[in-house]
Amino acid sequence: MNSMGKGQIWINGQSIGRHWPAYKASGNCGACNYAGTFRENKCGTNCGEASQRWYHVPRSWLNPTDNLLVVFEESGGDPNGISLVRRETDSVCADIYEWQPTLMNYEMQASGKVNKPLRPKVHLECDAGQKISAVKFASFGTPEGVCGSYREGSCHAHHSYDAFNRLCLGQNFCTVTVAPEMFGGDPCPSVMKKLSVEVICS
Repeated sequence: MNSMGKGQIWINGQSIGRHWPAYKASGNCGACNYAGTFRENKCGTNCGEASQRWYHVPRSWLNPTDNLLVVFEESGGDPNGISLVRRETDSVCADIYEWQPTLMNYEMQASGKVNKPLRPKVHLECDAGQKISAVKFASFGTPEGVCGSYREGSCHAHHSYDAFNRLCLGQNFCTVTVAPEMFGGDPCPSVMKKLSVEVICS
């Protein structure tokens, strides 16, 4: 919406929200010092750039054909500059700790209804029409990094990939329990562990 001024957007009757790229960041850009009297434009960044240009449209709001985009423009703009880009999911990630300190978990264990830890589950799902084709990374232990650049930490279960290769490959959706026995045992007892996983969708 970078070519527009200010207004609102709908697609197929669903509100994408307000757009206001005409509002440009201005003020004391670059060096930033908050000392002294507060002013709204004291520590601005991206001077001259639009406040926002990209807007996410959930895939479920779109039809296979005949989509209707309605733009209400308040201050001028060029609708010829509006573009819509389809984004394909090529990988899905998850980070989840082995113990989830929820009130339900505490209450069930305190009441004696369960005598073992309640294990969380990781849910991985590709877009409709896609399947999980490969496990790019999996580590149960102390993995580091973020989605797209995970790496093993000092603690790593060597069978971390096994459960995902067995339960997820070829599926659109899969669920894996985050528990030591799923990954060949506890790689570092007495250490709080987590699972980081990234799978490829195609």
